[in-house]
Amino acid sequence: MAHLRKGTLLGMGNPLLDISAVVEPEYLVKHNLGPDDAILAEDKHKEIFVQLQEKYKVEYIAGGSVQNSLRVCQWIINQPNVAVFFGCVGEEKYAKILQEQAEKDGVDVRYQKRKEHETGKCAVLVTGKHRSLIADLSAANHFSEDHLKIEENFKIMTNADFYYVSGFFLTVSPPSILTFAKTALERNKPFIMNLSAPFISQFFKERLMEAMPYIDILFGNETEALTFATEQNFETKNLKEIGQKMTKLKKLNSNRPRVVVLTQGHNPVLLFENDTIREFPVLELKESDIVDTNGAGDAFVGGFLAQLIQNNSYEECIKCGICAARAIIKRSGCSVGGDFEFS
Repeated sequence: MAHLRKGTLLGMGNPLLDISAVVEPEYLVKHNLGPDDAILAEDKHKEIFVQLQEKYKVEYIAGGSVQNSLRVCQWIINQPNVAVFFGCVGEEKYAKILQEQAEKDGVDVRYQKRKEHETGKCAVLVTGKHRSLIADLSAANHFSEDHLKIEENFKIMTNADFYYVSGFFLTVSPPSILTFAKTALERNKPFIMNLSAPFISQFFKERLMEAMPYIDILFGNETEALTFATEQNFETKNLKEIGQKMTKLKKLNSNRPRVVVLTQGHNPVLLFENDTIREFPVLELKESDIVDTNGAGDAFVGGFLAQLIQNNSYEECIKCGICAARAIIKRSGCSVGGDFEFS
């Protein structure tokens, strides 16, 4: 593996402390939740965070979609501080836990800190092979563009070679996303984004479409892609047609075509580039090997990025993404450690 420069990859998103517990399906029904939801917490959900810690055996894991992907990327490349992360936390013990966990995994975290807000958290309700996510962004929701103007952070931003942001961050700081995107465009570096969840395409579509012309690589899963297609009036539910239409949306950097990567669970990963569609098979795991699907999508992106920042082929990126997702599914939460075996 080539030696990579520190700060090669810069990510921005919502740093969250995952509070994970195995719950009975009836608990989801009681709170009107689906087995694979990914939603923002409303007032009616606040009691869930208390109940989990009082009534269930919980596990605390450093989380947040982008932070997870960077942790997995670092695990694979095994060179500290190649990835830098921007996000906002509080100033209590949970912020310290998050920072310690992320730094232990090799990520250079540069948190913006807000004393007046608690660190964000995410309730992870595990039922069998499913997980329902309820995110209370708290401090994460108060990230501001000022953080990017601090001299040290500005230097990191203007020296990165790859920029990655989640769609979730569209709910937090669209100006920061556009600053990232415009910096990438000016420097002719890849700007990478994720559809993240169906509600982003539904309720934050204007913000998403404002960022779209800058996006060089776009990730999404089947459900997110179908929702995006509905909201954009693509008039098709065919995933291959949807992916092709996504690549043809307005794009500002003409130096590279937009690449779209769509995952479909255990079905093949689809890669769209120019007018070509490539499929990459996903070997199904045995039921007995599946511990927890939480973080599988983040891990896929982390594996993809680990090869991308080494300038390897998209084929290699996707194969590593699949490998990383399989590894994380065999673990509880998005936890890393030990040697990563890419085969």
